[in-house]
Amino acid sequence: MAVCVCSKLSTADSLVLGAVQIMIGIFHVFMWYFLLILYMGQIRGVFGTYEPITYKAGCPLWGVIFIIAGVSIIRVVKHPTPGVITFALIMNISCIMTSVIASVLTIIELSSFNSVSYRNYGQAKLGREVSRILLLSYSFEISVALTYAIFGCIGLSHRHEDSLTAVPEEFESTF
Repeated sequence: MAVCVCSKLSTADSLVLGAVQIMIGIFHVFMWYFLLILYMGQIRGVFGTYEPITYKAGCPLWGVIFIIAGVSIIRVVKHPTPGVITFALIMNISCIMTSVIASVLTIIELSSFNSVSYRNYGQAKLGREVSRILLLSYSFEISVALTYAIFGCIGLSHRHEDSLTAVPEEFESTF
């Protein structure tokens, strides 16, 4: 099996990491759409509607960043140029930061619950369950992006060291 640019990750491992990131991103976009439909159907009651901070910030919609990072990993496997490798690393680091921010916002959301109208309680409860599921997937995304970022940096540094130690052929004959 061919070895990817990343020194410790094979081509198949990199493709799997990219595919997993794309699937996580698609899952998050679908969950955003589900929450959009769920919260738009609320009825204004005496206590109001349930609009969590993660919904207002669009945290599940940030899954688009995960999709772009997964595509960039697959692109690195197919065409490993230094620019594409750097872009993949930047995207994975941004995935890590996005996931951490979304996790913090989700924890804040789940730790506080204001009373809502009894008509909207079921929707609020279902929305909180979706947030719990998304919290688990954020930690999974952090682990996938961190794995690729670590091995990508190692691979990029090995390529840089190899380019520094390479002796051009014209100078090789003079030694």
